[in-house]
Amino acid sequence: MKKEAIYEFFKRLQADNPEPKSDLEYTNPFTLLVAVVLSAQATDAGVNKATQHLFKVADTPEKMYALGEDGIREYIKTIGLFNAKAANVYKLCKLLIDKYNSIVPNTREELQALPGVGRKTANVVLNIAFGQPTMAVDTHIFRLGNRTGMAKGKNVEEVEQKLLKNVPAEFMNHAHHWLILHGRYICKARKPRCPDCIVRDLCDFKDKTVLE
Repeated sequence: MKKEAIYEFFKRLQADNPEPKSDLEYTNPFTLLVAVVLSAQATDAGVNKATQHLFKVADTPEKMYALGEDGIREYIKTIGLFNAKAANVYKLCKLLIDKYNSIVPNTREELQALPGVGRKTANVVLNIAFGQPTMAVDTHIFRLGNRTGMAKGKNVEEVEQKLLKNVPAEFMNHAHHWLILHGRYICKARKPRCPDCIVRDLCDFKDKTVLE
């Protein structure tokens, strides 16, 4: 995908949705961090269903830690891998309280040192909570990077690095949101909605779907 096409790609996505938002519901950097940790191998809708009750009673590390691991588990038991996630959130809260004065850190290294926080989660928090130009590559962005020809790679880090290089700087703050939403609702895995796609003429995908 050529440089000019990539610029036009994001220009159109920006015009269609100037201020994209995450589908995850949160109220502050801490609840965002917890929501993203819980979203691993789970849908945003499923996470929101659990956290709408959890965050009403625990929207700070102290309140969450006070619930205890069992208490956290009770709120998130509808989410996949809830046992491991409850343990991670509990430990994460303890570390935030003891080491960071209950404030979510704003560097990738510090975030990734927290239980349950990998590179993708750290990138999401850095981008949404702190406005840093990161690229959190999930399955949607990995698919889009390869399918469109914008950032082909064999693994998520390859795609991430190519997107960081290829996406114009003026679009970087919202780029990961635009790509996730586009992949989730338009450029779907099994049957992409190419006829409804506003950037279909810029995309290198050879097997574009047509109206039935």
